[in-house]
Amino acid sequence: MGCSSFFLWLLLIFYVISSNVVLVVHGFTGTYGVNYGRIADNLPSPQSVVTLLKACKIKNTRIYDADHEVLKAFKGSGIEIIVGLGNEYLKDISIGEDRAMNWVKENVQPFLPGTRIVGIAIGNEILGGADVELWEVLLSAAMNVHAALQRLDLAKRIEVSSPHSEAVFANSYPPSACTFREDVITYMRPLLQFFSQIGSPFYINAYPFLAYKNDPEHIDINYALFQKNAGIVDTKTNLHYYNMFEAQVDAAYAALEKVGFPKMEVIVSETGWASRGDENEAGATLQNAKTYNKNLRKRLMKKKGTPYRPKMVARAYVFALFNENLKPGPTSERNFGLFKPDGSIAYDIGFTGLASSSGSSSFHPFKCTGAQHWLASPCSLLPTSCLAVVLLILAS
Repeated sequence: MGCSSFFLWLLLIFYVISSNVVLVVHGFTGTYGVNYGRIADNLPSPQSVVTLLKACKIKNTRIYDADHEVLKAFKGSGIEIIVGLGNEYLKDISIGEDRAMNWVKENVQPFLPGTRIVGIAIGNEILGGADVELWEVLLSAAMNVHAALQRLDLAKRIEVSSPHSEAVFANSYPPSACTFREDVITYMRPLLQFFSQIGSPFYINAYPFLAYKNDPEHIDINYALFQKNAGIVDTKTNLHYYNMFEAQVDAAYAALEKVGFPKMEVIVSETGWASRGDENEAGATLQNAKTYNKNLRKRLMKKKGTPYRPKMVARAYVFALFNENLKPGPTSERNFGLFKPDGSIAYDIGFTGLASSSGSSSFHPFKCTGAQHWLASPCSLLPTSCLAVVLLILAS
């Protein structure tokens, strides 16, 4: 472990000395985004998804790969997108910059500038995961991708980052007590140093749902759902928390501060609530999913910081855009979507221009409220007045 740490530090020092490192603006300019997962066989076309996102005024999204059809569909939409370099590519990309260059030239550069690719996520939930071999190559893969972006003069517009799960922490309650796991910090510290050098934030997948599901007897459901509750007091900081989301974000800030990165921004790369679950999945109900996501959206739209970092505006990507029927695992894994596969809302959290799936399947020429109609039917079949509304939305 000591040798691995020493090697990582040497690699980082060599990189900083030998390259012209440029600070970049991170790839999330708003406060509310959505993860567009596609582990399903019943989803609408990427073109229809763009229409849906524009109707909802969602301007930030993440995908878990660099699917060319998706990237083509997003061309000209104005929607900012972070693409993913899958875990299965990390070992190959870590070998050399030429491998990273080939990947970028094939999966990123050809779609610019029409498609607004603003970030590349290197792997997903690597550190703290089961494959320790991937822990060892994460930093070199990230460095090689960034070096390729520099050579292509893209480093100033495309952020390089890597999202983490809560598994990287040894503990997270109260927020001020949060620390990184001892086995993780060997790899996390040099990774954070590199991201600090290039101006990237710390991405964390934070799920109050998972915390509540694992300990419903000791966690107030209202605290998890942003509803009225007594809250908790962090006795070390004397800060009062009235929702778990902010507590989880501040826990990450506390952990970063302890290892020497007090100024690094924390962005939530995934958060959400399951609308269905197995019998042992406490809290996985339609009403709770609606409550969490509606209140989360309201919270993010305030553009405010957290108790521990009041000047750092909270930002988050919701998981996920659709229910994904092919995801493995418990029932909850397939029921995080804000929308059903036909484009109808899974529950109402205030998006305009959408109708619930219980509504009529016929067209509403003067209202054009049903996004599911756009997704299910070609534009040539839309009534003229409805098509005009769609065109106005696309132009906005």
